[in-house]
This record gives sequence, structure tokens and C-alpha cells, in this order.
Amino acid sequence: MHIPVQKKIRLGFFIAFTVIIVASICSFLVTKTLLDNARWLNHTIEISKSLEVITKQLKDAESAVRGYSITGDTTFLRPNMQQRSIKIEDEYMMLRRITADNRQQQLHLDTLKKLLDKKYQQLKAGEAKATSRQKDTSAVQEGEKSMARIDRKVQDMLNIENAKLRQKSRLQSFFSAIWIPVIFISSLMAILIGIYSYVTLTREFRLQLHIESRLKSYQHDLQQNIKLLNKSNEELEQFAYVASHDLQEPLRKISTFSDRLQTKYGEHLPTEATDLILRMVGAVGRMRILINDLLLFSRAGRITPENIVKVDMTQLIQEVISDLEVSLQEKRAVVNIAPIPMIEGTPTSFHQLFQNIIANAIKFAHPERQLVINIRAEQENNECKIFVEDNGIGFDPTYAERIFLLFQRLHGMSEYSGTGIGLAICKKIVDSHHGHITALGTPGQGATFIITLPITQTLYNEEN
Repeated sequence: MHIPVQKKIRLGFFIAFTVIIVASICSFLVTKTLLDNARWLNHTIEISKSLEVITKQLKDAESAVRGYSITGDTTFLRPNMQQRSIKIEDEYMMLRRITADNRQQQLHLDTLKKLLDKKYQQLKAGEAKATSRQKDTSAVQEGEKSMARIDRKVQDMLNIENAKLRQKSRLQSFFSAIWIPVIFISSLMAILIGIYSYVTLTREFRLQLHIESRLKSYQHDLQQNIKLLNKSNEELEQFAYVASHDLQEPLRKISTFSDRLQTKYGEHLPTEATDLILRMVGAVGRMRILINDLLLFSRAGRITPENIVKVDMTQLIQEVISDLEVSLQEKRAVVNIAPIPMIEGTPTSFHQLFQNIIANAIKFAHPERQLVINIRAEQENNECKIFVEDNGIGFDPTYAERIFLLFQRLHGMSEYSGTGIGLAICKKIVDSHHGHITALGTPGQGATFIITLPITQTLYNEEN
């Protein structure tokens, strides 16, 4: 199955865009994980640092009391227990703020607070006894137990932080493991798609250049052929004109000599000779009509932008009826004309068109009934359909296309006169006006000619 180049390019760009989106999401997740780990690491460090400061202050205070108790040196009691308690309280409040979003750590801090308060009371009592030089080993043991409980609570808090840190580290390791392959694969696919798109576009561009070159060549050939065709048409028109005049001259001589024979020797000629002369005169007349019709056919349908005007078709058809008045009276014909819109074209060609069609209806009128011709129009957008209906002898629908061909007749010369050129001239006129003509017929009932013409001659207007 052949896939168009445009679809291939769109598919390639869609895949590349999808790959970029996936790589961007992975990069975002990895970056977010790294930032979260960095924040949590700082969080853990801050908690560890604060807990370390608290335990250090407690141990320093405990060592100071013991040192003073042994040596009696008051420098061991500086800073005093109140100042150390303030530092411990500051660190404790910092821990409260840092772990405000962690319910478990808050509970540990509550326990730690109780242990610190108890330890503070023990240190205060130990400081007082050391000042009074009293020895109390049970207080020392109780202080060690209290400090051990504080150390365990501090270790519990550090374990919670380290567990979360390890969990985030595993998540970071997972994203880091997939990030490098994803970036590598996406980059490779993007490069391959870029190369494919470049090759495809280059091939398409070259094909486009080739097509444009061929089109220019065809246009040049077409223009040359049009020039040759126009020249050939001009030569044919000149030939038809000259031939018609050259053929008319021998016919005139034959007609003249035939008339002289009949005038001078008509009484002395035998009956058979007279009949031959009459046949010759009839053939000459038919030949003259045929030549004139051919000349009309060669000239029919000539249209140029300068000759195009808006034609009042209703008035034009009435003029045609007036020209055929005698023939219509002979058939006692009735012609009904409905309003027809104005149409752009050449009045002379339209006049000849409808004169031929109406004359055709008169010629083929039914001998047993009065001839009725109805002419009406239907307009749709820029087209106008003109219907010419008659109740004449009609014709077999099989010959609907044949009747518009040159020299085509459905009846013999003895039945109806004519050369078979009239409807061919009609078709040529309609074609030159970018329309079309069709015919519908029923034997014994009549015929309908449908002429479709554009309201405005757009093509010629653009050329003009």
C-alpha cells in the first residue's frame, strides 16, 4: 500500500514529537526526584544537626557538673545550666518547625520534650549538690539512664529520617536508570526521523522541480500547438471561403447553360432530355444550398471577448419569431414565450441558434394537428436552461446525439428538405458559449430541445 509523502512526514513529526514529550516527562521526573532528594537531604541534615546540638549540650552540661564536683573549679559551670537550657530550647523549637508536617516525628518530639525536662531537673539538682559538696552515686546512675533514653529517642528520630531518605534514593536510582536509555533512544529516534525527513523532503523537492520542469515543457508545447491550431483554423476558414466561391462559379455556369438550353431548345428536346436537364438544375440547387450551409457552419460560433454583450433573450426570440412569421402562418403555429433572463453572448449567434431550432420545429410539424411551440427557461445559480418544446412528429430517442452531427439526417430528401447541418450549427454555437444542448423526443408526440447556457461568460471576462 502506497502512503503519500505528506502522511509519512506528518507521521514522522508526530513520532518525534511524542518521543520528545516522553523524554521531557522523564527528564522532569528525574529532575523533580533529584530536587526532592536534595531537599530531604537538607531536611535530614538539619534534623541531625539539631539533635546533635541537643545531645552535645546535655553531655557537656553533665560533664561540667562532674568536673566541678571533682575539681571544685567554677569554670566548669560556665556557661551555667540556664544558658545551656536556652540553647537546647532553641534547637528543640527548630525541630518542631522542621518536622511540622510529620506526625510521627512530632510525637517523638513530645516524648523528647518530657525527657529533656526531666534531664534538665536532674542537671539542676546535680549542680546544686556539686556546689554543696554532696556525693550522690544514685543521681549519677539516674542521669546516665535518662541520657540513654534521650539517645534512643534521638536515634529513633534519625532512623525515620534515614528510612525516608533511602526510599527517595531508591526512586531516584530507578528514574536515573531509565533516564539515560530513554534520552539515548529518543535522541537516536529524533536523529533517524530527522535524516528520514530530510531525505524525503529532498526527494519530494527534486520531484517537484522535475514536475515543474515538465509542466513548463508541456505549457510550451501546448502554446505551440495552440498557435498551430489557430493558424490551421485560419487556413481552413480561408480555404472554405475560397472553395465556396470557386465552387459557386461552376454552379452558376451550369445553371446558366441549363436555363439557355431550356429557353432556346426546350421545345425541340425530347422528354427524356428535358427530364435530365431538370434533374441537373435540381442537383445544382442542392449543391448551392449545401455550399452555403457549409460556409455558415465554418463561420458559426465565432466568439471573442469584444463581441460579448448582455442579450435580452426574450426580445431576441420574438425577433426570430417575426423573421419566421410566414412559415409559422403556413403551419398555423402558436408560439408561447415565457420570460427568459438576460444572458451574455453574441446576439448574432443566439439569433442563428434559435432560428435553426424553431425552423426545425416548423419543418417537422405534425400534419394532422396544429403546431404549438412552447419556450420557457429555468435559472439555477449561473446557469440558464431554455426549453424549446413542440408537438411535431418527434424522433426516436436513440438518435438524440446523432442529430447534432454534421450531415446527419433521420429522413430522406424526398420527405423533408435540408442538408443536415442546421442542428450541427446549433451545437457549435452552444459549445462556443461554454454551454451544452440536448434533445428529447417521442415519435408522433413531439420533441424538446434543452439549451443550457451560462448567465455570464466568466472565462472570456477573465481573458479580457
